[in-house]
Amino acid sequence: MKRRTFLVGGAGAVGALLVGWSVLPVRQRFTTVTPLPVQGTQAALNGWVKIAADNTVTIMMCKAEMGQGVHTGLAMLLAEELDADWSRVRVEDAPVDNIYNSVQNVVDDLPFRPDLDSVTKRTVVWLTRKLVREVGTMMTGGSSSINDLWTPMREAGAAARAMLIAAAAAQWHVPAGECTAENGYVMHPSGHKASFGELSSLAAQQPLPDKATLKDPANFKLIGKPLRRIEAASKINGSARFGIDALPDGLLYASVVMCPTLGGTVTSFDAASAAKMPGFIKALSVAPYNGGTGGVAVIADNPFRAMNAVDAIDVTWQHGAAASLSSAEVERRLALALDDSDGHAYYHRGDVNDALSGAARTIAAEYHAPYLAHGAVEPLNCTVHVADGAATVWVSTQMPALARHHVAKVLDLDDDKVHVNAQLLGGAFGRRLELDYIAQAAAIARQAGGRPVQTLWSRAQDFTHDFYRPACVSRLKAGLDKNGKLVAWHSASASQAIVPEALARYYSAPRVPLDKTTSEGAFDQPYEWPAARVAHKIVELPVPVGFWRSVGHSHQAFFTESFTDELAAATGEDPIAFRAALLAEHPRHLAVLKRVAALSEWEHPLTHAADGAPRARGVALHEAFGSVVAQVAEVSIGPHNRIRVHRVACVIDCGLPVNPNLIRQQMESGIVFGLSAALQDEITIVNGQVEQKNFVDFPVVRINDCPVIETDIMPSQLHPQGVGEPGVPPIAPAVANAVFALTGKRLRTLPLKLT
Repeated sequence: MKRRTFLVGGAGAVGALLVGWSVLPVRQRFTTVTPLPVQGTQAALNGWVKIAADNTVTIMMCKAEMGQGVHTGLAMLLAEELDADWSRVRVEDAPVDNIYNSVQNVVDDLPFRPDLDSVTKRTVVWLTRKLVREVGTMMTGGSSSINDLWTPMREAGAAARAMLIAAAAAQWHVPAGECTAENGYVMHPSGHKASFGELSSLAAQQPLPDKATLKDPANFKLIGKPLRRIEAASKINGSARFGIDALPDGLLYASVVMCPTLGGTVTSFDAASAAKMPGFIKALSVAPYNGGTGGVAVIADNPFRAMNAVDAIDVTWQHGAAASLSSAEVERRLALALDDSDGHAYYHRGDVNDALSGAARTIAAEYHAPYLAHGAVEPLNCTVHVADGAATVWVSTQMPALARHHVAKVLDLDDDKVHVNAQLLGGAFGRRLELDYIAQAAAIARQAGGRPVQTLWSRAQDFTHDFYRPACVSRLKAGLDKNGKLVAWHSASASQAIVPEALARYYSAPRVPLDKTTSEGAFDQPYEWPAARVAHKIVELPVPVGFWRSVGHSHQAFFTESFTDELAAATGEDPIAFRAALLAEHPRHLAVLKRVAALSEWEHPLTHAADGAPRARGVALHEAFGSVVAQVAEVSIGPHNRIRVHRVACVIDCGLPVNPNLIRQQMESGIVFGLSAALQDEITIVNGQVEQKNFVDFPVVRINDCPVIETDIMPSQLHPQGVGEPGVPPIAPAVANAVFALTGKRLRTLPLKLT
């Protein structure tokens, strides 16, 4: 009885604590635990902004700039509410602190459809937001940056403006309500005027306002304007600093060669030949950190000598569990998994089996997508200096807080003994969410006798030891009534799951049995299916998988939108009209679809290509990361059955458009990125080894093959949504649907190839 009383009483106490915690106010996102470091005349008004006497406004950035323009977009949010002089705005990387924890990307990973509104969803979202602010981490991903910081950065700017006004009012002995701020100055009708810089020290002594008053959107002066990127000049004049540009004094270089088989390790190595080469300092074995592969590293006095020396090392490998794996075997296992069951249902409506059995006609199809590498332009690199019981890291990463933690773990240091200098990222697409190359670099630098070491991967190591977009197989079935109306939709797919593997790599967490990202793009679309079941089966395979630009949407959109097109063709309906009929209760999506039809001149016949080849159009509509994107691709077939894309009309509804320039750039970027995968790219595996080693094997669409891209941005006053990834998913199905319209051949496997 005592044991039972203890257990029941303990459970009750824990429950009471959880209930009590849930009703506490959400943790503030204004001030850091440790005051922001300041230089010269700077004064920090809160955890997001510092102002110097020369009127320079420095905005703290907790998100990684990897080409998506996020530093510009976020700076606009704070500068707008601050009423800063945009020409005086600068950015600086934020320190590690809980106020910068990424919240929205975790919320977006909850397994709810966007159009679901329920008490359960609202409660879970609320609790998740609270929890992540306590135990989350700083990260950039999931197209969540503007969405996540839309309110915090505006509130920080508004609070700082109120403090500047309060300082001016106190100095001038006038009511604060009579003062206004504009373009870096505080003014009073009496003629008083002072710059933010003149007021900053006094303003920093003012209390934070209890509630920041935000502007009416009608009064925005920066938000909504196509401002140029804040880091553009530094990239033009060469002053921008990427990870590979780190040059601390006394720098050494390391090159690595990993086991060619994924997940393999080193049995032994002979460095005798390498040791005789110029510049050689040391060779060492490195473990398979954070889900990576083991290998051998050479430290030398310059990067080229390190690369030459590591190639000269004779290594005996332990090839491990993946040694017998091939792409064909992966396909076989995925198909077998679907033969066994269709897995967990992420969405169901009505009795789909009954609807299918009563249908006048059923249509079924199987689709395939391969593994994909990230292929960022800047190869993986990390510079680490270990000295005096501490470490300094220079790295391009999407996860600075976790990078710090895992470096500390490798070096057996406390986290606060590691300082991370976050550099610009020369591309990432999700690859720099991983920590393998960072932990590896720390282990190598530990052996350098107190000198800093830059570990730089060759392009071949980068391609053959990635964390790949999962291969996936999808089986779809639909039922039509005697009038050709859709009555049932059934979707089942199989692939590896990214989130369970990532959480194990990040936190050593146990594998969770579900992962919303496996089925996103399939279960969360707006189509109003009368009866439906959308499910996914997780398959364990010894291939490392990770977050790839648009994640599950990248292939599930191809499956869903291609099969939707198949149904339109089967009923003889126009593809846009067929989709429109399934969107009666989704006016936002319907508006985007209608706009892309107008932009692409869908109703007008196409002329032939310049070489006389006929052309056709294909359409795709997809929601991802809160944004709705529709694309129409114009396609012809060239010599050797080569698919050519001439023009892409793209329409996006991403909520309030913060910076139209950035949105258009990201739509163009996403289309080129997605088109490369749709037409050219795949990762193939033989005996556990990746065959592709460079861009010649994994090509990006080049300028001479790039289509004309026209982007239209829908006006909106809704909360801003994602932009970096939503342009990727629709392009593959739009092209595939155009190929069908042109040739009558339905391509169900990526990359798209006519034989």
